[in-house]
Amino acid sequence: MERRKIGRTGLEVVPLALGGNVFGWTIDEAASFRILDAFVDAGLDFIDTADVYSRWAPGNVGGESETILGAWFRRSGKRDRVVLATKVGMDMGDGKVGLKKAYILRAVEDSLKRLQTDRIDLYQTHKDEDRGTPQEETLEAYDQLIKAGKVRAIGTSNFTAARLAESLAISEAKGLPRYECLQPHYNLVERAGFEAELEPLCLKEQIGVIPYYSLASGFLTGKYRGEADLSKSAARSGNVKKYLNDRGFRVLDALDEVAARYGAKPASVALAWLIARPSVTAPIASATSVEQLQDLIQAVSLKLDADAVKRLDDASA
Repeated sequence: MERRKIGRTGLEVVPLALGGNVFGWTIDEAASFRILDAFVDAGLDFIDTADVYSRWAPGNVGGESETILGAWFRRSGKRDRVVLATKVGMDMGDGKVGLKKAYILRAVEDSLKRLQTDRIDLYQTHKDEDRGTPQEETLEAYDQLIKAGKVRAIGTSNFTAARLAESLAISEAKGLPRYECLQPHYNLVERAGFEAELEPLCLKEQIGVIPYYSLASGFLTGKYRGEADLSKSAARSGNVKKYLNDRGFRVLDALDEVAARYGAKPASVALAWLIARPSVTAPIASATSVEQLQDLIQAVSLKLDADAVKRLDDASA
């Protein structure tokens, strides 16, 4: 399988990341284990989660996804076969939030304990919401963790181009580690926010890109064709409704057409389109069944030709 470097790091991954947001939310531990085993046994190796997953679900407190992953590492013995990414900074309750150095140094220990591992391969700033903490302080915390061997590389999520550029300048000026990876909201129906300013910056600075919501909360799988279909997933329907318009339906038509030509599923094609972007390292997608997972995995070997890419580009423009 093809492998790609994450930024300028020594980390290399197959170009598809398994999203851990569903672990402990829409699927339980047993189902999560089945998907994790199938993913790694198929030759893939990149898993993305966050400390806050899935605090939003009734009865959850945060840390559920990391806890399930840790239990799977212990049971399966497959930790060394995985490039593990997690995040810090979102509100975990009880004042546990933000990007101050002291908090990050505590939060990483909590994540390592839940994950039952001694290191995090890619540790990411989850959101650029703590504007009261200087970026230099956050980067100093990451520098300490990298030197201690607890983190191998750092990334960020949901940054603007201006803030990312500012961060890179601080890293260079102060001799601090730089963000080697960006996690933006990017897919066939969410293009402008990334392509206008962030994509050129990432290409210029050789920053890895691992988009989230790669399937637009399931819209790009083709299972939502009208308002009546929103009842198929209460957890996702609120995010999908905004795509039920002329442009969204144009994209689905193009996906159907390309999928039929390749004998593939729309989800596979939507991910293959992302994988084909010069800036993208590995899109993130989650699955709630092994059957769904197979459609995601198929994207890695699906090489779209120029005509297919143009058809999707034009429909989603």
